[in-house]
Amino acid sequence: MLRVVHGKAFVRQLYICSANVRGQLRYSPRYAFSTKLSGGTETQIRRQSRGPVLRYGTYQRRELGGIPTVLLPPVVFGGLVVALWTWKCCMMVLFQNKIIYMPGLPPNARRETIAEYNHQCSGIEWREESIRSLDGTKISLCVASVNDFDVSQGRMVYILYFQGNASSIPPRLPFLSPVLRMLRDRRVLDIPVRYTMVCCSYRGYWTSKGRPSEKGIALDAAASLDWIREDFLRHGGRPTDSIPVAIWGQSIGAGVATNLAAETHLFQESKPNLLLETLILETPFISVRAMLETLYPQKWLPYRHLWPFLWNHLDSSKALGVMSQRLKDANMESPNVILLEAEKDELIPKEHGKVLEKRCKDSGLNVEKKTIDGALHTEVMVRPEGRLVVVEAVEEVAQRRFTSSRGT
Repeated sequence: MLRVVHGKAFVRQLYICSANVRGQLRYSPRYAFSTKLSGGTETQIRRQSRGPVLRYGTYQRRELGGIPTVLLPPVVFGGLVVALWTWKCCMMVLFQNKIIYMPGLPPNARRETIAEYNHQCSGIEWREESIRSLDGTKISLCVASVNDFDVSQGRMVYILYFQGNASSIPPRLPFLSPVLRMLRDRRVLDIPVRYTMVCCSYRGYWTSKGRPSEKGIALDAAASLDWIREDFLRHGGRPTDSIPVAIWGQSIGAGVATNLAAETHLFQESKPNLLLETLILETPFISVRAMLETLYPQKWLPYRHLWPFLWNHLDSSKALGVMSQRLKDANMESPNVILLEAEKDELIPKEHGKVLEKRCKDSGLNVEKKTIDGALHTEVMVRPEGRLVVVEAVEEVAQRRFTSSRGT
C-alpha cells in the first residue's frame, strides 16, 4: 500500500493478514514502508508497529477548529456559562410579568374567600364588589365601612388600598380590619365620620380576570377611583362635594399608589372632585430598576443590566415628582406622604426610603418617615405601632376636612 507522488513514498495503514502454522488467519495493524521485495513464492514485508489505531478506516490526527487540546475544557465550560446566562436573561425579560406579579402564590390564593377569614376580622364585615376596569376586564374589590352614613351625615373618608405582589386580598383582611376597628372605636373627633376601605384586587389576582401588568393594574386602580366616586354619590353625596381619599400601597402596591397619584384621574373637573389627602407608602422601593440592582449587586452579572428591556417600571421616585408638579398646576394642596418602613426589611434596603424621602422634600411635598422596630418586610401591619401610624394618618384627614368645615 505505497503511494508514490513526485518520487516520494507515503505510508498508509494496512491490515496485514498472515497464516500461522495451524492455518488460522490473524489480522494485525501495521504500517508498511518502501523496501525491496525478496523471496520466492512468499512475499516478505518489513513491518513496524505504530501504536493503537482505529479499527476501521485510516488513522488521522485532527484538531477541533484549531483549538489546542489543553484549552478545550475551559472553552466548553465558558460556553456553557455564557449560554446559561443568555437563557436566563431571555427568560427574565420575556416572563417579567410572572416574576414581578405572583397571583398564584400560595397555590390556593385564587380560591380563597372572605368567609374563611371573617372570624379573624375584629367584627368588621367585608364584602366583595365586582366592577369593570377601564378596558372592560372584570376585577374585584373588597369593601368595608365603619359608622353608619345616617349618623355621619355625609362626612366620609375613603381609604384605597393596594396590596403587594403575592397572595390575594382575603388573607390580608385580618391585618387591615384592626385599622377600621380603631378608627371606629377611637373618639378623636366629637363628630362621627364614616370610614370606608376599598381594597383593589388587581387583574389576575383572587377572583379578578385577566393577567397582571403595570399598564393593566393602572387601569384597575383608576377604575377603583371611579367606584369610589359612584359610591359617594350613591350614599347621598353631592356632585360638588370634595371626596377625601387616602391612598395606601404596600411594597409593589406603593408603586401602584404613586402611579395613580401622578395620573390625571385625580384632577378631572367633569366628575366629583377626589381630594388626595394622604399617600401612605408601606415598605416602598424606588423602582423595579433599583430593585434589580439591589437583588444583583455584582456588576459582572448581566441581570442588573437588563433594565432597558423592562416594561414594568413602578418608578415611585419619578411618579412623586410628576404628582407634585400636577398638584401645583391644578393649584391643589399637597397631600401628606407617609413613608412606612420595616426596620429589619429583608428585601428592600433602607437607602430606598432615604431616596424617596429626599425626592419628596425636593418636590415640595410634606413627607414623614416612620420606622417600625423589629418588623420584617410583610410585618408592618402585624405590629400594633404600624397600624397606629395608618390610623393616625387617616384621622388627620378627617380632622383637617371636617373640623374646618364645621367651623365655617
